[in-house]
Amino acid sequence: MALTARDTAAQASAEPSAWRSAAGAEADTAETESGSHAGMIRLPGGTFRMGTDDREGFPQDGEGPSRLVTLDSFYLDACAVTNEQFLAFVRDTGYKTEAELYGWSFVFHLFVPERLRSSVDAVVQSAPWWWKVDGASWHAPEGPGTGIGERMDHPVVHVSWNDAQAYARWAGKRLPTEAEWEYAARGGLEGRRYAWGDTLLPDGQHRCNIWQGTFPQVNEALDGYAGTAPARSFPPNGFGFYHMAGNVWEWCADWFSPAYHRTTPSLNPAGPPQGQTKTLKGGSYLCHSSYCNRYRVAARTSNTPDSSTGHMGFRCAADV
Repeated sequence: MALTARDTAAQASAEPSAWRSAAGAEADTAETESGSHAGMIRLPGGTFRMGTDDREGFPQDGEGPSRLVTLDSFYLDACAVTNEQFLAFVRDTGYKTEAELYGWSFVFHLFVPERLRSSVDAVVQSAPWWWKVDGASWHAPEGPGTGIGERMDHPVVHVSWNDAQAYARWAGKRLPTEAEWEYAARGGLEGRRYAWGDTLLPDGQHRCNIWQGTFPQVNEALDGYAGTAPARSFPPNGFGFYHMAGNVWEWCADWFSPAYHRTTPSLNPAGPPQGQTKTLKGGSYLCHSSYCNRYRVAARTSNTPDSSTGHMGFRCAADV
């Protein structure tokens, strides 16, 4: 049974701990030996249609063809890991992220403070809106002198895939496979473009944090946010997950390939055994239809495991 956008909106006011979907997903606060399932949602095993044949898709990214995929039951965080959660990890372990070890990270150009602009000595040639800022990291998102004090409930950013792996191990969890992530993101809807349906603005309402305006110079922030939004902003999808579109790109466990899914088994598929880049899903606050129309559920991209930017985060999964 597919949930409609109206069903999803009606459930938005319910607390995840009391939520049940038509497919049987449920929040869980049970403790396990390996860690806590608090803040996670248990999804029952099942079969769903992954990928898309939508004309808005990017065939070169390997979004299609759509295919049936079967998964075992698993847990997934209802939200992306927040600054508050990552801070607890760092305080407990003394962990240093790769951005901290390298001494810099990429910051979107409009967010670089005026006092730091003259010290920027490199940009990404293929995406010149990304500036290399010395001292930028998860706790100084726009560079030295900036902080997360007012953003403790926002997704942590400037974390690499390797950093996300380290957090997941500490939490007794793991990163989700791309198939698990997409199954959760669809929220029980069959073949829909977005996590809530096929219309970007149902009833004229914003349902995700993405770019509005002329990219990359003018962001009108009509959804209320120019950068990251709190991890529980906007209504959750039909399974109770927040921000499966926009806000921050989320790391998945899989190595990235645009073609591997054409030959991989349909039961609990994962990416190829090795590769150069890791898969990211969900889009970010910088996605716009004119440039990066990848806040669709089937959309995907990738980056090297040691890369960090101000728009990449993650959420964790766990076995049942």
